[in-house]
Amino acid sequence: MSEEHVGISRRGLLGSAVAVAATAVTGGPAAAAARSDAAAAGPPGMQAGAIGATAASAGTESARHGAHGQVPGLWREFTRSPFTHPQIPYVGRAGFRGGTARFPRRPVVADVRDFGAVADDGVTDCAPAINRAIAAAGRAGGGTVLIPSGTFRVDGLIRVGHSNVVLRGAGSDRTKLYATRNLTELIGVYGSRYGGDKSSWSWAGGLIWLAPTARLDSLVAAVRAKAWPFEGWTGNHRDEWETLTTVAPATRGSWTITVTDPRRLKAGRLVLLRLADDAGHTLLEHMAGGGPGPEAYYWDDKTKLTSYVPYEWPVRVSRVRGTKVTLERPLPLDIRPEWDPRLTTHVEPLTGSGVEGLTLEAVETPQSPHLLDKGYNGVVFQCAYDCWADDVVVRHVDNGFGLVAASACTLRRTRVAGRGSHHPYFCREGSHDNLVEDFTIEQRTVPAPADTQLHGINVEGLSSHNVWSRGDMRMGTFDSHRGMPFANVRTDITVDNNGRHGGDASAGPLFGARFTHWNIRDTNNRAGLVKIDGLAPYSATVGVNTCTEFDQIDVPDFTGDLHSRLELYGTTDVVRPRNLYEAQRDL
Repeated sequence: MSEEHVGISRRGLLGSAVAVAATAVTGGPAAAAARSDAAAAGPPGMQAGAIGATAASAGTESARHGAHGQVPGLWREFTRSPFTHPQIPYVGRAGFRGGTARFPRRPVVADVRDFGAVADDGVTDCAPAINRAIAAAGRAGGGTVLIPSGTFRVDGLIRVGHSNVVLRGAGSDRTKLYATRNLTELIGVYGSRYGGDKSSWSWAGGLIWLAPTARLDSLVAAVRAKAWPFEGWTGNHRDEWETLTTVAPATRGSWTITVTDPRRLKAGRLVLLRLADDAGHTLLEHMAGGGPGPEAYYWDDKTKLTSYVPYEWPVRVSRVRGTKVTLERPLPLDIRPEWDPRLTTHVEPLTGSGVEGLTLEAVETPQSPHLLDKGYNGVVFQCAYDCWADDVVVRHVDNGFGLVAASACTLRRTRVAGRGSHHPYFCREGSHDNLVEDFTIEQRTVPAPADTQLHGINVEGLSSHNVWSRGDMRMGTFDSHRGMPFANVRTDITVDNNGRHGGDASAGPLFGARFTHWNIRDTNNRAGLVKIDGLAPYSATVGVNTCTEFDQIDVPDFTGDLHSRLELYGTTDVVRPRNLYEAQRDL
C-alpha cells in the first residue's frame, strides 16, 4: 500500500469516526454537529465509512466505567472541531508512522559478535565492533544488527547513522551496554552558542546517537573546532536549505495547502514548512494564541527565543494534485504571507531506524553541578523522522532520552534509572509530533548532590504537538523550559511532582498556546507546572487532583485573560476518555 493511500484513507475515516465517538461517549445531540464540523475540518474528499470499530471502542470504554466516568465539555467541543480547537491540540497522528502500534521487524543482517564484540569479559571495548556491524547494515541498505544476551563494555560512542537500521538487543533485562566514558572525553568540551560556561552536553548528544551520518560528522567537527553549532534540520549555520516552492495562505488545521510550483514535490517526500517571523513578532504572538496578552508582551530582548525562528516543521507529502498538496498531518499554525511561507529542503534525514531491547548503563559517577554535565547521556534522536526506541533502559546517566530536531518518532517502554538525571527526557530544538508512551522515571538510588537540578519530561525551543502518555514519574516535573513550546499534551501520567523547570529569561515564555494536561495523578499535590490554568495561554487542565502552590512558583508571562480551561479539577481517573492521545488516535 502506498504512503499516499495510507495517509488519505485514515483521514477519510475521521469525519464519521468523530461523530460516532461524540454519540457513543457523550450521547445526545452532539453527533449531528460533529458530523458537519469534522467533515468541514478535514481534507477535501473526506468520506464516511468504517465506523463500527470506533463506535464499539467508544461504547466499550463508556460501559466499562459506567457512572464513574465523567466526560468534560472540552471533549464534546473537541469532537466537533478536532483540528482547530482553541485549547486542545490535535495530536492523533503523533509518533512513528502516525502512531502505529507496530514497529518494523527488519531481517537480521549482522551480529556484533561476528565483528569482534565479546560479551561478559569486562575488558574488550565493543564499541568499534558494534559500529562496524551498524555500518555493514547501512551498506546493505538496512536491516537489524543483533546484540545477544550479556554485558558488552563500550568505551566509545554508538552511532546509528543509516536509515532503516535497527540496533536490537535480546531485551532490556538481558542485553547491557556498559559505557565507561562520557561525551566530553569522546568528543570534547561543548560550550553554548549563547555564551557563558555552560556545557551543551547538559542538553545534547547521546552515547547511543541516532542521527544521519553526515549531520553527526558536522556536529562533531564543529564541537571540536569550538564553533558551537545550531543543531537542527538546516545545518550548523541554518543555511543548508533551498526553496522548493512558496505557499499560499492557509489556516491551522488544514490538511491541504496550495503551492506556487509543485514540480519538485511528490507523495512520500519529506519537506520542511518554513515560517519566518516579521518585525512585529506576529508569528510568535500567533504561537501564543494571539490577542492582547501576546501583543503586549515585549519580544525584542528575548534573543534566545528569537534565534529559534524561523519555525521549521518537517512533514511528508501525502498527495500532489496540480498545485494542491495534501500533508500527512494537519497544519500546526496558520500560514500568512507576512511570514514568508515556503516548503524547503533540509539535511539528509535518518528515517526508519530504531534501537530496541537493551540497557545502556554508564559507569556510576556523581551527578555534575547544574549545566556542567560531562555527557554520560543515554539515547538521542537528532534530525530523525519516523524512528523509534522500544524496551530500552538507561541507568546512571546525566540525561536520559533526547529528541533534538527530531519529529514523528516514538519512544515506547523506556525507563530512566540509577543515580539521578538532569533531564530524564528532553525535547528541544524544534522537535515536533513525537510520542513518548509507557515511560518510567525511577526514584534515584542516591541522594541528589548539592547544586544539581532535576527537570523531568522537558519540552522547549518552539517544539510542538508532542505527547507524553501513560507515564510513571517517581520524581521530576512537567518541565516546560521556556523557549515557548506550544500545543503539547501530557496525559494519563502519575507524577511525584518534585522537580523544577529551567530556562533562560532570554528564551521567553514558558508556554505557548494549546498545552493540555489530561488525567494527571499528582502524588505530592504540588501544583507547579501540572495545574497550568493560571500560567499557560489557551490551555486545558482536565482531571487533575487537588493541589497547591509551593516550592517553585511562577507567574504568567502574558497579561489579561489567558483563555485557559479547568475541568474536573479535584479528581483522578474519572475523566473520560481517560487518555487524550489514545482517544484522538482512535478517532
